[in-house]
Amino acid sequence: MRVAIVGGGIGGLTAAIALRKVGIDAVVYEQASRLGEVGAGIGVAPNGLRAYEGLGLRPAIEEVAARYGDGSVYYRADGGLIGDMTTADSSGRYFTLGLHRADLVGVLTSALPAEAVRTGSRLTRLVDRGAEVELAFEDGSATADVVVGADGIHSVVREVVTSPAEPVPSGSIAYRGLVPAESLPDWPNGIAQLWMGDGKHFLTYPVRRGEFVNYVGFVPSDERLKESWSAPGSVESLRADFAGWDPRVEGLLEQVEQTFWWGLYDREPLDRWSRGRITLLGDAAHAMLPHLGQGANQAVEDGITLATLLEGVDGSDTSAVAEALLRYERVRLERTTTVQRGARDNGRRYDSGYEDLGVRDAEIKDSRSFRLGLYDFDAAAVARASAVPLS
Repeated sequence: MRVAIVGGGIGGLTAAIALRKVGIDAVVYEQASRLGEVGAGIGVAPNGLRAYEGLGLRPAIEEVAARYGDGSVYYRADGGLIGDMTTADSSGRYFTLGLHRADLVGVLTSALPAEAVRTGSRLTRLVDRGAEVELAFEDGSATADVVVGADGIHSVVREVVTSPAEPVPSGSIAYRGLVPAESLPDWPNGIAQLWMGDGKHFLTYPVRRGEFVNYVGFVPSDERLKESWSAPGSVESLRADFAGWDPRVEGLLEQVEQTFWWGLYDREPLDRWSRGRITLLGDAAHAMLPHLGQGANQAVEDGITLATLLEGVDGSDTSAVAEALLRYERVRLERTTTVQRGARDNGRRYDSGYEDLGVRDAEIKDSRSFRLGLYDFDAAAVARASAVPLS
């Protein structure tokens, strides 16, 4: 079977590795001239780490990551303690890792042969001919038995699968960036910290073996900023937005030299992900807000599930391919819809004003069981055990 993956982000690269592991010829087509992620952090949650372990990538990922766990906490804006943060699964075997995105992309790229990643390939046309799918790029063309749209929130592939859905603005934007750990000598090692205030919250966690502290500051805004990981932002505005917060937050912000904007959008859950020989993955299928740290991790689960359900399918059998993709969609749809909505709800919890902060604090403490439901999930096992009726 030949699978063309449109989009060379974390989800697309992971899917290619998973598909090749089960003997499927998967090729990633990325529109950028080279792979890479502008300097920002990402969390590989326990469910993501479990998936990467199954691909044999856990040691390589841990080598470039910073583990954070016990001691990770939630605070009020003034530094008052709310409670502990859940960062591991029920067993404790799988935990959370903070990575520089470029490091994770590097690990994933290294796990693929050079011919499996083709950069500078911007998709211009996609046609399902029944027996195969034709792809036209600015730099050439290709055919495949299956096409996977892993091309993000503005997915071109999604337009072939389902009707367009406009992004839903969250009412917030985020500042994001990295601070060298050596400039924060009193900063605690190996933990994540999240401060919550009226309409705002501020998150930090370590990345790159603890060499940097990744920060994300979420603030309200009516501006419809570009959904970007790399739009330059104002350091002065960032500091002003969190003036008067816990001195630890203000102290970190004094060390910030550069920051970036991130416009926060999601979409309502889609009714369908697949049509014929074409399907979706990651943000193209289920764009979500970052307030559970699950966007990339859900894309990883998608890739594992897709590979598990396509293994052994005859790529020339149109009905078998279509059935496998529908099964993939149905296995994943309920899970990702739950996470999408949970991320939206958690953002409201972090940022919305509560007349009684004790109520908010209690909800945060009670979120442990929901987190464990996210973290204990084994995408490969669920896919293997799935017996979803297709009617």
